[in-house]
Amino acid sequence: MKVAFATQDLERVDAHFGWAKNIAIYELTAEGYTFIEAIQFQGDLQEDGNEDKLQPKLEAIKDCAILYIAAIGGSGAARVVAQGIHPMKVAQPENITDLLEKLKVVLQGAPPPWLRKVMTKGQERTFDFEEEAANG
Repeated sequence: MKVAFATQDLERVDAHFGWAKNIAIYELTAEGYTFIEAIQFQGDLQEDGNEDKLQPKLEAIKDCAILYIAAIGGSGAARVVAQGIHPMKVAQPENITDLLEKLKVVLQGAPPPWLRKVMTKGQERTFDFEEEAANG
């Protein structure tokens, strides 16, 4: 699954979603993680009330299951959740690799229900109707 991180320095989750200069995206499995890309954003990112600044970020994270942020506004959070992405707020700046390691350990064990749900993002549910008909 893909995980996004709002970051100013590409090393720590230390940014408000709307104000983030960068979004770092990683692919995460129970075996490990791989850096995919860092998307940079320009312009006046701190302008409150400018909802248009969120659209490029929402587009950048659309394939992600989880978004780590230092903070996020109400409308931004609603738009992230509407895309099926689980926002995770960190209380203080944390290293991206530390967060990935913690998440990897959770994946190796018994992930909580919310995590099992987001892990299926982008995977189509498939049903074998023939098998069900034969057993029904």
